[in-house]
Amino acid sequence: MKKTAILASLAAALMLSAFTGTSRTDLNATEAAAPAKARTFAVETAASEVNWNAKKVTGEHYGKISMKSGQLQVDKNRVTGGTFEFDMSSITVEDIKDAGMNGKLVGHLKSDDFFGVEKNPSATFVITEATPIAKAAAGQPNYNVKGNLTIKGITNPVSFPATITVKDGVATAKADVTVDRTKYDIRYRSSNFFENLGDKAIYDEFTVSFNVKAKQKNS
Repeated sequence: MKKTAILASLAAALMLSAFTGTSRTDLNATEAAAPAKARTFAVETAASEVNWNAKKVTGEHYGKISMKSGQLQVDKNRVTGGTFEFDMSSITVEDIKDAGMNGKLVGHLKSDDFFGVEKNPSATFVITEATPIAKAAAGQPNYNVKGNLTIKGITNPVSFPATITVKDGVATAKADVTVDRTKYDIRYRSSNFFENLGDKAIYDEFTVSFNVKAKQKNS
């Protein structure tokens, strides 16, 4: 009688396994193999800042650009990706105090000589790789960031060191990015394309400085 009961139980177990097609061991393996889902941190545009600085033979100009939107992808407090969009129509000049001269330069920067804002109102940056720097000193860049920067509809790869922190659902990122404007068809008064410019030459490279704050989205 006991032997018959044992055989019946064994047969029932085999039938259940065949019916479900999955054992408990298989479920555990599947659960263990499931990758952790990256969290999305939305950029707080009002709390973030983007500054630009361009130099020429006789001096420099600097100002700001507003960020339209952005997000960072975070996995276990490590930034793994991100996208940012900038409002090029918001560009300002801060070093010229005369309203008329200031407006003239802002208008020129928005023209086709520079950023062609009417046709290209936005610029974007997409992170393709973010690699932590081992044993980075406190307050110093702790990531090497690579990505694609698009200006005037032209995309080029850029790379730069950045200082990134993720804590308590808040991510911050700071970086200075050097951009060669001629790679984006901005050649106005570039000595590499025009001769005899003298002190009217504008250097090809300009700097964009980011100070970004983002908060984790509610799931």
